[in-house]
Amino acid sequence: MSVIPSHVPQSNRRRVAAVVVVAMEEEARPFLDRLPRCEGVLSPELPGGGEAWPLNLGGGRELLLVRSGIGLVASASTLATVLTQVTPEVIVSAGTTGGLGREVGVGDVCASTDLAYTDVDATAFGYAPGQTPGQPAIFTADPALVARAGAARGALHAATPTAGSARIHVGQVLSGGSFVTAANVGATRERFPRALSTDMESTALAQVAHAAALPFASIRGVSDLCGPEAGQDFHIGADEAAARSAAVVLATLADG
Repeated sequence: MSVIPSHVPQSNRRRVAAVVVVAMEEEARPFLDRLPRCEGVLSPELPGGGEAWPLNLGGGRELLLVRSGIGLVASASTLATVLTQVTPEVIVSAGTTGGLGREVGVGDVCASTDLAYTDVDATAFGYAPGQTPGQPAIFTADPALVARAGAARGALHAATPTAGSARIHVGQVLSGGSFVTAANVGATRERFPRALSTDMESTALAQVAHAAALPFASIRGVSDLCGPEAGQDFHIGADEAAARSAAVVLATLADG
């Protein structure tokens, strides 16, 4: 079932190469610094103070950058509104994330193969951990997008002066309405042993993309660790992590 209202004709929606959704201004800035604006193209009208910028990917291709605000509801409602006004080839969740997997380090980038909700629990009724009743057990990311993201190590290493040793991880990504911290990370790792990272938007965006039958992936830079091991760095600036995410996203879309 589509999330796009039937009263909005397909012909009235502008076609774009990609919609990239971020939550915060710091996560939007690397895209705005690297790509020129599309001249004479109107931005979609968005609810709740969201913003959108039509950016030129080159070759006549448009990337619509969207700042949704933080959280599951803000991101899902903003993307659903955007999809009443444009038709993208792909949707990408970008920006920052918290590292969850023990192999994930600060400054790395995590690309989703599949996504689930951290704090949804209907297991008493036979559903999988993280599964909302009536929805898939997991939301599957687009394999081609994920493969291109996983191969974008050169773009990641060139993203910032300190990114030379950063790694790209490909695997499960989580989202929820509660922060995962050192105090509760053990329970989260036990329920989701494959999970690489967790944020507050990507799975909600994946659910909207799934309902609209559009290819999706989350590609985010790790700004902090939910449960750092002894001797690990546990935090870098959001601007640094966002710049690394943006570099991998743009390399992924350039190959599309």
